[in-house]
Amino acid sequence: MAPKSHPVPASIDATLELLAAADYLADRSLATVLFLALKMGRPIFLEGEAGVGKTEIAKVLASTLGRRLIRLQCYEGLDVANAVYEWNYAAQMIAIRAAEAGGEHNREKIEHDVFAERFLIKRPLLQALEPDPAGAPVLLIDELDRSDEAFEAFLLEVLADFQVTIPELGTIKAAHPPIVVITSNRTREIHDALKRRCLYHWVGYPTASRELDIVRAKVPGIGKKLSELVVGFVQALRKQDLFKSPGVAETLDWATALSELDAVALDPATVSDTLGVLLKYQDDIARLDGGKVKELLDQVQAELRAAE
Repeated sequence: MAPKSHPVPASIDATLELLAAADYLADRSLATVLFLALKMGRPIFLEGEAGVGKTEIAKVLASTLGRRLIRLQCYEGLDVANAVYEWNYAAQMIAIRAAEAGGEHNREKIEHDVFAERFLIKRPLLQALEPDPAGAPVLLIDELDRSDEAFEAFLLEVLADFQVTIPELGTIKAAHPPIVVITSNRTREIHDALKRRCLYHWVGYPTASRELDIVRAKVPGIGKKLSELVVGFVQALRKQDLFKSPGVAETLDWATALSELDAVALDPATVSDTLGVLLKYQDDIARLDGGKVKELLDQVQAELRAAE
């Protein structure tokens, strides 16, 4: 049974409420860009550090609007065959042999039959152009910066008219363009030509108060004191000279892990033992020797006491 679709929000406040309904606590600037992208029918281009919630935005839009989510994960070497379509060559060869065995020798007819739509393997970009009873799907083009510039140029053509041409079948154009969310971790710059077709937003790390709300929404069993210490410690970590600061995803993982350990507060030993949940590079973990962990923890606890 297809999910029930919902209309796009009619205001910025309604967009904030839509996101909050799925426990995505966005700031007003992000809600404004999302609202405008939905109303104007423009792709939205989201840049930011890994783990700040860019991909989640597309998932939330799909779930709250009742639309199908179609995800294209980008990587080096991504091409048309993996992004748009390819023919099922094995099935075509079987069909050709079956036709010949059945006495069919008209090459034009055989060619026409084997290039029928039933032999077409539809990849994410082509799937996103197809009509859907629930409404235009949400097309997530994730981590575009990992793809090659040649694919980026091809994507520019697709986004221009929301259509692709398959030589054997003709041009396929979307009756209703998908809701397009493009993300980038900025490992390389995306060409201006593609950015100009999109509305842009930089998704940064949340403030301490917003991150605390996120933790309490996503990890409902966590205690008040522990949640404050977790967020305070992560916020302090982001001010350190690390190769990769923890994102919101790591904060949530750490909060969940500490809850699973039945922790009610933080101490240097617990933090040191669980740093592998929060940090993903050994050099970063090594920078936080026992003394540094205690120093940061004491600082966080002092700030929380001062705020009471």
